[in-house]
Amino acid sequence: MKKDLISIDDLKLKKIREFLDLAEKIEKLPDTDKKALLSGKVLAALFFEPSTRTRLSFEAAMLRLGGSVIGFSDTVTTSVSKGETLKDTIFTVENYADVIVVRHPREGAARVAAEISRVPIVNAGDGANQHPTQTLLDLFTIQKFFGKFENLKIAMVGDLKYSRTIHSLVQALVKFDKVEFHLVSPDTLRLPDHIKAQIEEKGNPLIETTDLSSAMSCCDVVYMTRIQRERFPDALEYEKVKDCFCINLEMTKTARTGMKILHPLPRVNEILPEVDSTPFAGYFEQVKNGLIMRQAILAHLLGAL
Repeated sequence: MKKDLISIDDLKLKKIREFLDLAEKIEKLPDTDKKALLSGKVLAALFFEPSTRTRLSFEAAMLRLGGSVIGFSDTVTTSVSKGETLKDTIFTVENYADVIVVRHPREGAARVAAEISRVPIVNAGDGANQHPTQTLLDLFTIQKFFGKFENLKIAMVGDLKYSRTIHSLVQALVKFDKVEFHLVSPDTLRLPDHIKAQIEEKGNPLIETTDLSSAMSCCDVVYMTRIQRERFPDALEYEKVKDCFCINLEMTKTARTGMKILHPLPRVNEILPEVDSTPFAGYFEQVKNGLIMRQAILAHLLGAL
């Protein structure tokens, strides 16, 4: 049966833990053993939206597992610019590849691709909807830092309305026991009600605030997000909130001991570079873990692990 990875909400807690275990296994494998896992396999990376970390880490993951990569990072040079539909693109590319990674601006596009494709589809982000591979690498990062999820206090900061990363991460964390959520955002960028309802239904503690300093002083993880200009239908609304939260060196002085700052990147001005050298900065370790987790995902979907 074909395997896909479309939404974190599709995964039960047992499956999430399996992915975390696979990432640990991949990380410990010698490079020579990794190189044999997907030898002869082809990944197609179809990026209808810009990307640096997600696209390059998937490509590096496939190459380091012995496979090869085809695809595009700009639709201007493809038949999409001539009006080709997503359906026809998938019907074409599935003949060339063993697995397809898709990033698309339209919510639900990855699900559509999975329904028609004969090869596994991986959602690399669909609009403001889901980003499941980012969530799995985020969970892997938190596990490596803290060794657990239960009883952690986690602050989600910034654009909670449009951030697909936040949406997926919340839906994953509610599957663990006693995670306390601190939702830090402007009123106009609050977490959508249907996702907040999942926290409330599970009985997880929930605090909504605009006070980032307070969250930093009591939380184990502060997950920062970029205010996403491209998601705003009104440019004036973006201008009102674009600089609402920023972590500087002074703010870290009141941070909880052992607290880690995470960020899916790219950052704009929500974390100043002066924070990078502090023990609180966990976002570049997060980037490194992205390669490991995406190796685990590809190996699993293609039956190598």
